[in-house]
Amino acid sequence: MNKLFIITLITLCLGACTSGHNTYSEFRNLPKEGWAYNDTINFIPTITDSVTQGNLSIALRHNNNYHYSNLWVEINYPINDSTIKSDTINIPLADIYGKWHGKGIGPSIQIEKNISENIEINKVDYFSIRHIMRVDTLKDIEQIGLFFIPNTEQ
Repeated sequence: MNKLFIITLITLCLGACTSGHNTYSEFRNLPKEGWAYNDTINFIPTITDSVTQGNLSIALRHNNNYHYSNLWVEINYPINDSTIKSDTINIPLADIYGKWHGKGIGPSIQIEKNISENIEINKVDYFSIRHIMRVDTLKDIEQIGLFFIPNTEQ
C-alpha cells in the first residue's frame, strides 16, 4: 500500500513539473565567424492550440570577447491575420563599467529581454530576428533564442 502511494505521489509531482503544452523556447546557433547584418534568424513556434496568448521574450548568449555594451535587433512578428509588427529592441548587455548584466557559468553569458506581453500567436506564425548594429558582421554572439510563455494553460 505504501509503495503504491509513493509511486502515485511521485507521478503526480513529475506531472506538475512538466512545462505547458504551449510553452515554446528555441535557441539558434550563430556562425563562429560572426552574425552578418543581412542574416535573418527565423523561428516558427510549435504550439498545440490553434491560437494562444502569452508573453514573448528574446534571449542571447555571448562571450567575454563581445566588443559592445548592448545589442540592437529588429524583430518581426504577426499581430493579427494580415499585419506584421516590426520592433527595434535595444538589449543592454553591460553596465557603464563593463560588467555583464547576464548570467552564466564559463565563457558564455545569457541575457533575456521581454518583447511583448499578451501577444496572440497561432500555429503558423513566424518570427524573424536580425541584428541592426553598425557593423556588417557581429562577432562573439553565440546564440539567439525566442521564448513564448502562455498567460494561462488551457
